[in-house]
Amino acid sequence: MTRAKKQPLYDQLVELLKEKIENEYEANMMLPSERELSDVYGLSRTTVRLALQELEKIGYIYRQHGKGTFVSDLKESSFNLQSMYSFTEQMKSLGRHPETNVLDFETIEANKFLANKFNVKLGTKLIKMKRLRSADGEPLMLERTYLPLSKFLSLTKEDLNHKALYDIFREDYNEVVKVAEEELFANIARPKDAPFLDIREGAPVLTLMRKTYNQANEIIEFTYSVARADHFRYKIVHHNGN
Repeated sequence: MTRAKKQPLYDQLVELLKEKIENEYEANMMLPSERELSDVYGLSRTTVRLALQELEKIGYIYRQHGKGTFVSDLKESSFNLQSMYSFTEQMKSLGRHPETNVLDFETIEANKFLANKFNVKLGTKLIKMKRLRSADGEPLMLERTYLPLSKFLSLTKEDLNHKALYDIFREDYNEVVKVAEEELFANIARPKDAPFLDIREGAPVLTLMRKTYNQANEIIEFTYSVARADHFRYKIVHHNGN
């Protein structure tokens, strides 16, 4: 590998592998091991490791426990988080089979954080659910969703196994989502989340917080989602008002 005077060796390897990922490698292809890359490019394993960590941070590769390192899908078929509130429909539109596994469903009392999110009193009853969203059997996103119990008194875990949440809102409770506010930020996988998503602790993830309002401008949902960074992108389109 060329030893540029000012560019660190791992930066050079990052650029080289980025070019190969963008132009040669197939999505989800397994990369050579650190040792193999070290031998091929005549670099130390420490240098190779730094380069792979950088590629993982920017979403070009992803790791799977006990399996190896793989090339991320950088094409338009990667999932757009901007429309993640319609996860089921988006997966179907991409020809993938969506699946939702309800891991937890219970009634809780709002703590200070949740009371603030819903603009309600401390201790107000909320429904809490934790759901794992997958496509073709591959875990993609872990969601923790909170709903005001007063609006969804008869909602059960069984209901969620048979119908999408927003369909339940509309069809069973006459609650139509008028506005959804979303906040997105980069994060790392926490120890309690990583196993569900089949990624290592500390792997890059995208965190999405969403509040939805009904037609009466009442907050009817707060969701905190953790999505695998190797499978999601967020697209924003700006329109010129002139």
